Amino acid sequence: MIPAMEIAPPFGYKEIVPLSRAQKVRLLRPGELPAFTRELNSIPISYTEFALIAREYPIVFASQAGSGVYGPVAVLGMAVGENLYNQDGAWANGVYVPAYARRFPFCMAKVTIEKVEQQKRLICVEKSQLDESAGEALFGADGSPSDKWREIERLLIEYEADLERSREMCGILADYGLLEPFAMKATLNKGGGPLAMTGMHRIAEAKIEHLNASQLKNLVKKGILSRVYAHLLSLDNFGKLLDRRAARAA
Repeated sequence: MIPAMEIAPPFGYKEIVPLSRAQKVRLLRPGELPAFTRELNSIPISYTEFALIAREYPIVFASQAGSGVYGPVAVLGMAVGENLYNQDGAWANGVYVPAYARRFPFCMAKVTIEKVEQQKRLICVEKSQLDESAGEALFGADGSPSDKWREIERLLIEYEADLERSREMCGILADYGLLEPFAMKATLNKGGGPLAMTGMHRIAEAKIEHLNASQLKNLVKKGILSRVYAHLLSLDNFGKLLDRRAARAA
């Protein structure tokens, strides 16, 4: 009897299954947006992406209500269902695409077998992207990985490790009391009423100077302090979002 296996898909994925070497997968075209991101106004980002993300997108910290668990996200739009980087199903030219979108339709997920969560994560694929006729083989007839698969696998493994570092960073920021809720309000010059975004958190910069020497040393040692300032500088990019929104309206 085959034991019951449960795999919880990550945000944006519908149904995922373990990847096998015999499967053919419909890969995204260069620059193509995964369907779930086309009306997404924020997307999770990872630890090593902060510098790249901060050049274009506002970085904020999001949390499920009452959970006390935070995660960094890049803001893509000023309203629910609005991705201002969606240009007819493709990501805007010349803009860094977050790894969360680039890894689709693959991910790494924890598996629950007979109600026991396994420690090791499996490489999985969005089931709807499996296609024997139009899909692409990622392994040879002898089971050897293609160069393309090696590149994808590297992204998945590095991204997964990066997520652990993100979780650690957010846990430390919350523990040090550095996260505070904030809202963004703006009024468009033409054709529209006021905009308001809520549910976001940012670093309270004024609280950094009140950290003790040990806490400050820990932020520096773990590379968190540089990401704190990348986040704070990135908040100016809300202006870029407003410019994109105005250009789209025009």
